Amino acid sequence: MAEASKKTAQTGSKAKKASGKTARPAGKSAAKSAAKSLGKSATPEAILLPEGYRPTDDEEFMNPMQLAYFRNKLEIWRAELLNEATETITDLSQENLHRPDQMDRAQIESNAAIDLRTRDRERKLLQKIEAALRRIEDGSYGYCVETDEPINLRRLEARPIASLSLHAQEQHERNERIHRDD
Repeated sequence: MAEASKKTAQTGSKAKKASGKTARPAGKSAAKSAAKSLGKSATPEAILLPEGYRPTDDEEFMNPMQLAYFRNKLEIWRAELLNEATETITDLSQENLHRPDQMDRAQIESNAAIDLRTRDRERKLLQKIEAALRRIEDGSYGYCVETDEPINLRRLEARPIASLSLHAQEQHERNERIHRDD
């Protein structure tokens, strides 16, 4: 028990030192420092959300309740994707390709190819979900990775894996179009 409090105290002092060195917005460094100094007991998964809770602009940005809300949303999404992947594996392993009719066999193979492409896209989405969960852990979730500006709550609600603010995303897409045409 004493060892855990020592680690918390050490982590808190490291967070204070780190926040003095960075030139990030005060809200972001303060959120990181608070998250680190509070230790494991203040992690978003330890917070019970009221039923029907939705983050609002009236609250402090990326407070523990909002972090818990987005962590929960991301974990539910991840569980659904993993469950669908398991079902696909089960279905494909049980599928009988020894059909006498070539049309039946072709349809089964076509459906399997579509399922596998879908699962591949979902695999990439799972990587983005994991990255978002890591950003929650390190205190950078909700802030643009390019500009360090807060990402709008409505954008995060619609796309919880967003790592760019709307402005940065638009700029990124414009640059993509320009370079794609070359």
